[in-house]
Amino acid sequence: MGARTKARKRALDVLFEAEQRQLDPQTLLADRVVDSGTQTPLPQYSVDLVEGVLAHRERIDELLETYSHGWTLDRMPAVDRALLRVGSWEILYNDDVPDAVAIDEAVDLARELSTDDSPSFVNGLLARIEEMKPTILA
Repeated sequence: MGARTKARKRALDVLFEAEQRQLDPQTLLADRVVDSGTQTPLPQYSVDLVEGVLAHRERIDELLETYSHGWTLDRMPAVDRALLRVGSWEILYNDDVPDAVAIDEAVDLARELSTDDSPSFVNGLLARIEEMKPTILA
């Protein structure tokens, strides 16, 4: 597993935990930076991902609701919500990561961590966001 893949998973862990425990994600992130809860410190890219998602969460959630045909955010599995937020941020706001890589990484994590239907759902929704990217960012 590459360094960025591990960082994505750690960012996903923070976002997922904050939602499940109904904690402020920024506070949880700050706690994890000080005490990672593991042997290894939280990678900087994990911090960048969580902060990026939080900075653009309202817009990201609006886009996920718009393009997820028949699925509200509340109806999605919590892991998928977090994955879609991370993937959307990488596609829309991080020029260092190719869009296809962001989608592939999110799909791989969905395959590993979520339901049997999640990889295709995540792939389809992030591909739609990638397709609409020029309009979204205009």
